[in-house]
Amino acid sequence: MRQAYKKMKIRNEMEYKAVMERIEELLPLVNDDTPSDDRNLIELDLLSGLASEYEDEAFPVKTPDLVSVLKLRMYELGLNQLKLSEILGVSPSRISDYLTGRCEPTLKVARKMSQKLGIDANIVLGL
Repeated sequence: MRQAYKKMKIRNEMEYKAVMERIEELLPLVNDDTPSDDRNLIELDLLSGLASEYEDEAFPVKTPDLVSVLKLRMYELGLNQLKLSEILGVSPSRISDYLTGRCEPTLKVARKMSQKLGIDANIVLGL
């Protein structure tokens, strides 16, 4: 049975919806105490793997860009452009340039963004 599922792949949204419906049916039938050789648990595990593979291909998660993350972090911390400029040691107009995407931060400012705002260095550096 496992070999048959390993060769299978969800090919379209209709198949994906059918698999998700079956997963919903199986969820109430298993719990943490369900033996690992239980047919429902095995089927749930296999279908979940198929659904996960399809989701990775059909709904890829993109890395957020610096502008979006910077705006979100400002909102979360209750910062305006003036306060952010003080934290990063740049002018308010430079913050405006960052927020509109007109320019990118220098390595020194990028380091401060990562350290002081808790923004992942890969996002700050565009990696």
